[in-house]
Amino acid sequence: MKLFKKILDIINKPNPDEDPVEERGKFMPNIDLPVDEKFTINFKKNGGKFIYCDSIEEIYDSFGSILAENNWNDKKIFCVNAKLREKFEKLGGQFSSNLQESHAFITTCENLVADNGAILISSNQIGELKLHDLPDNLILFATTSQLVNTIGEGLRGIKNKNKDHIPTNITTIKHFNTQGEKNFLNYGSNSKNLYLLLLEDL
Repeated sequence: MKLFKKILDIINKPNPDEDPVEERGKFMPNIDLPVDEKFTINFKKNGGKFIYCDSIEEIYDSFGSILAENNWNDKKIFCVNAKLREKFEKLGGQFSSNLQESHAFITTCENLVADNGAILISSNQIGELKLHDLPDNLILFATTSQLVNTIGEGLRGIKNKNKDHIPTNITTIKHFNTQGEKNFLNYGSNSKNLYLLLLEDL
């Protein structure tokens, strides 16, 4: 009996290459995946490019690779955050404070939302600009401690973190494939070509 159970376990063991969310019908309850795994699956489904890094040195190397891969070394990169600009400016790329002449935008975010793979941002990252004002190419620097399960959890975190001055212009970026087909589900949304540099900090 035990031998038979072992054989059944081997046969029924899911293939690690299969997407556990993809197998299930849309009306089935969600599998309780860890927040990082859930975010990765949904973010990739949305068309985002994901680069996981163990150290800040790996972040810098990956940033250089993104510039080289896209031939952006001589393209202008827009950045609102002075500290972020200082970190990355020495690594290559032509940084600019002029949005109109910029080919890409580098920023941080408020949170990474696992249940839909979206990026939660606010005026802390983009000022009063709208998503459609930003270049099509985004490079996002975030950390694993910014992962949350839902948008509601992220909004509560923003409120608790900024009690004296809650940021405005809070929005999400969810569609990351500018070349993808448009459909009625993402009609009117602003698709961006997004690279996520994710630093392990937990």
